Amino acid sequence: MVTVSVTLSEDRFQKLQALAEQFNIPMEQLLRISFEELALRPQEDFQKALTYVLKTYKELYERLA
Repeated sequence: MVTVSVTLSEDRFQKLQALAEQFNIPMEQLLRISFEELALRPQEDFQKALTYVLKTYKELYERLA
């Protein structure tokens, strides 16, 4: 198993925390399930999702780079 560190805005962190609480699971489990689901999607769906995320968060990613 591999450990990954991710930087999130406070707002995103709070939203993820709220989702985890809603499902009554630890945030780490919510993230792991989400990443696994993304990895299992067909390539075309993944590409669409990735394009959307990159377009939406381009400015944020540029600031973090």
